[in-house]
Amino acid sequence: MPRFHRTALLLALALLPALAGAQTAYRNVERRLSPEQLRETGLDALTPAQLALLNRLLREDAEREAAAAPPAPAPAFASVAPSRDDAGLLEGAGDGPIRSRLVGEIAQWAPGTVFALENGQQWRVLKGSLKLPKPMQAPAIVVVPGVSGRWFLQVDEDLPKARVQRIK
Repeated sequence: MPRFHRTALLLALALLPALAGAQTAYRNVERRLSPEQLRETGLDALTPAQLALLNRLLREDAEREAAAAPPAPAPAFASVAPSRDDAGLLEGAGDGPIRSRLVGEIAQWAPGTVFALENGQQWRVLKGSLKLPKPMQAPAIVVVPGVSGRWFLQVDEDLPKARVQRIK
C-alpha cells in the first residue's frame, strides 16, 4: 500500500472516535486540518475524487456511530468558542459568503494564483482562469461557499468565478 494511502487511512481511523462523539455537523478533512497537516499526512496528494470519497466514508461512518450512540446530556453551557487554531480557518465558513477586498492590483488569474485579502486571508485558485480587460485596483470581492465544501471567489457579478482553496 503506498505510503500516503496508508497515512490517509490511519488519519481517517484516528478521526473516527472524535467524529462519533461530535454532535455537530460533519466537517470535511480539509477543513479540519491546516495546509501543513494536509501536506504532512499526504492528504494534499489525493485527487478531488479521492478526497470526496474519504469525506463521504468518514461522514457516513460518523452518522452510523451517532445513530447508535445514546443521546448526549445537555451541556451546562450553550456555546464553546472555537480554539485559537481553528478560528482562523473556520472564519466565515458557517456564516456564508466572505466579503473583503483584494490587496493590490489584479489583472488575471489561473490555477496557482494566490489572492491576498484585506482581512488577512489567502486563497489559492484551483480551477478557472481569466484575463481582465483592464486591471482592477483592490476590488471588493466575495468568496462564496459551493457544494461539497468548495469555495468560489467572485471579483465581479458579470465575470466567471474562480474555484479557490483557503491557504491562510
